[in-house]
Amino acid sequence: MRASRLLSILTTLQARGQITAPELAEACEVSVRTIYRDIDALAAAGVPVYAERGAEGGYRLLDGYRVRLNGLSQPEAEALFMTGLPGPAAALGLDAAMMAAQTKLMAALPENMRPSAGRMQERFHLDAPSWFGETEQPKHLRAIAAALLRESLIEIRYQSWRAEKRRRVAPLGLVLKGGSWYLAGHVDGSVRTYRVARVLDCNVLDKHFDRPAEFDLAAYWQAATLRLEAEMHPNEATVRLSPFGVKLLNAFSQPYVRTRTRIEETADADGWRIAVVPIGKTVWHAAAELLRLGAEAEVLAPVELRDKMAELAHEMAARYRTASVECPDRKN
Repeated sequence: MRASRLLSILTTLQARGQITAPELAEACEVSVRTIYRDIDALAAAGVPVYAERGAEGGYRLLDGYRVRLNGLSQPEAEALFMTGLPGPAAALGLDAAMMAAQTKLMAALPENMRPSAGRMQERFHLDAPSWFGETEQPKHLRAIAAALLRESLIEIRYQSWRAEKRRRVAPLGLVLKGGSWYLAGHVDGSVRTYRVARVLDCNVLDKHFDRPAEFDLAAYWQAATLRLEAEMHPNEATVRLSPFGVKLLNAFSQPYVRTRTRIEETADADGWRIAVVPIGKTVWHAAAELLRLGAEAEVLAPVELRDKMAELAHEMAARYRTASVECPDRKN
């Protein structure tokens, strides 16, 4: 185990440049004192590792020192080949580089590990879009990705839900969700999210920006999606559901709604149960969501939503009665 830990410390130093003993201890799940002993062992073995003191200090390798590491375990090699996702890489213009990197990695692996690593690509496939959806091919994705990597500001013309806008953005990260690409960018003192497919024009500026050291893309995205889902469903409705209605609600609801819906355990004499369901901001939004349940659901509260459901059901019934009379293809 110690040999594996020493290898992990060495690769971390090589990848990070500089790191403190407490950070290494947390990453390796050992005490700081153990890290001190491990650093001494690396130094005794001839590895040029040294400490920089002070508030900004830590351990680092001598500038220019590199070590060739071929000690991948079989699961590690397989995991590396699982990261080769051809669709997203191609969208970012990195498909050729990814294929070249995988070829080099395959050549560096021991002979006995190559078949299992290759099987990962043959037997696992990522299809990012949801059912009946397609992956977007945003026109300006590659330009934004290049600016993101160079830490260059961009100027975009963006079509939001309400209006067309122009923004100067510091690109901090790209996220692929459900087949759609999203840009997390710093604008006017805050981080905002933009759907890349709605970027109408993009101009990469010859102006550098300093990426905030504390920005964590994964943490930001998780918080942003939860916040958006909560904003989209700020209210609740009390609904009476048939047994089939319960199944429909589970099938049609978004994960946020599904996990926050409360359904009573006991059913009435007809087998129907009462549920409290998160709903949209407006009565119209809520009615549009619940109409998908058809006659298998009855809204009990709020009153204005119940009235809207009754109004829409009446209008639909009237329309279909008229259509059944006037439709020329209707057989008598």
